[in-house]
Amino acid sequence: MNTQKVRFWIVVGLVFVLTGTLVLAGCAPQYKVGALRNESRSVDVGNAEAVRVAINQGAGDLKLAGGAEKLLEADFNYNVARLQPQVKYTKGTLVVQQPGSEGLPALPGITGFRNDWDLRLNDEVPMDLSVDMGGGTSDLQLAGLSLTGLDISLGAGTSTVDLSGDWRGDLDVTIDSGAAGVTVRLPRDVGARVRIGSGPHMVDATGMTKDGEFYTNAAYGETDVTLNVVMEAGIGWINLEVEEEAAAAPD
Repeated sequence: MNTQKVRFWIVVGLVFVLTGTLVLAGCAPQYKVGALRNESRSVDVGNAEAVRVAINQGAGDLKLAGGAEKLLEADFNYNVARLQPQVKYTKGTLVVQQPGSEGLPALPGITGFRNDWDLRLNDEVPMDLSVDMGGGTSDLQLAGLSLTGLDISLGAGTSTVDLSGDWRGDLDVTIDSGAAGVTVRLPRDVGARVRIGSGPHMVDATGMTKDGEFYTNAAYGETDVTLNVVMEAGIGWINLEVEEEAAAAPD
């Protein structure tokens, strides 16, 4: 690990310490670690022809992918009772959220807590997706979903946003990150342009063309479909990756 990334992780640690101190000073209610709970939830699509999906997790580990037969198929593991996730679906709007998930959760003095979400969404239903992650790790495997819009907000931690593969139509993506390390995987055969606002972050965009704040892949301007990604980042690093060509099948 290079010196810049070491400094980044020091900053991330300080963010968590300072946040915990401020929350404690605010006399937030006490949360206790207990036995690990395992829950599974699912939601049927119903008659909705398109949906809005909002995922809000204050802190923990988030895995998100497609492949579900239903609108949502989810597994949750947590060991703090007050972190029991809430799943609501009303009139084409699906919300999966952690109670009190605005920003980092109130977990003063808590160590060893678990809050792991494994969510699968339906590939075929058009959806406007938003993900709000306060702190922790997230792995968003979004290739294959029928996205009509994508809005991602990340606090402190590390995240992967996989947008590789084929896309049926143009897609506008916004990614807003704080003290985070973010890897964005982009398609090889679909045009993609990423605009990264100025800030105290590092950018690694091997294999992409840079023009000011814009980074483009080789297919940009050559395909009918385009991914437009706008990123705003604080202290951290951004890694832009273009998917590699699939290996040829053996004879």
